Amino acid sequence: MTATTIRAVPLPNGTTIPALGMGTWYMGEEPARHATELAALRTGIEIGLTLIDTAEMYGDGAAEELVGKAVAGRRDSVFLVSKVLPGHATRRGTVEACQASLRRLGTDRLDMYLLHWRGRVPLAETVEAFEELVQAGLTGCWGVSNFDVPDLDELASVPGGDRVQTDQVLYNLARRGPEYDLIPRCREIGMPLMAYSPVDHGQLSGHPAVRDMATAKEVTPAQLAIAWVLRLPDVCTVPKASTRAHVIENRAAMEISFTPAELAQLDRIYPPPFSKQPLEVL
Repeated sequence: MTATTIRAVPLPNGTTIPALGMGTWYMGEEPARHATELAALRTGIEIGLTLIDTAEMYGDGAAEELVGKAVAGRRDSVFLVSKVLPGHATRRGTVEACQASLRRLGTDRLDMYLLHWRGRVPLAETVEAFEELVQAGLTGCWGVSNFDVPDLDELASVPGGDRVQTDQVLYNLARRGPEYDLIPRCREIGMPLMAYSPVDHGQLSGHPAVRDMATAKEVTPAQLAIAWVLRLPDVCTVPKASTRAHVIENRAAMEISFTPAELAQLDRIYPPPFSKQPLEVL
């Protein structure tokens, strides 16, 4: 699989995004690591991981500044996502937060802008601001993050709420709660799920059974965990990778498939949900 043929996931508006991208949580915070992290992001773009997820919260904007350097001169090659904090998500605050993110990113537009999680600001007010940003060309579309099914139902009830494009949530082998009702709900409206922390902050790499299966498949445990999330055609994921080697390793997860027996074995280790579970967050 080459960078030009990496599998894409469609958004409700007809846009497609790579199934595998790059997250930036905790990046940009240590000046001594900037060169290494910058090289990682640029390598990812070169090999097709052009979905880049960041947020104003990450390092108080430091991650956005790092991403801005990485995409300089190649902005049209990436699908750039950032997030507004719920405390900024008023009509005026959302617009101002987006403008501040754009300055840090060194660009005139986002491709998608997300509400980072639910706060006290009414959803109708945030959606109105998102739509204003779309009309002004400051973002191509908008979505949400850490929304459970009741949140999506409420969102659908406000004017313009049906134009949501994704829900970014914690989803991995060890945290399968979204499979019970959130993923089915997203499918009903034709909206992909965007999974963060597919390796559960590295915890999945330490499970003996995961390591054994990875060894048998001649892949790393992290690659196996990422590939498991990618087994679903309407899910994309944005694992963080702060070195070139790590980015290249993540990219190779796109090549991994599972037999029914392997999936059944993983189900025994990490059973799918059989009842509603609260949405987990990190």
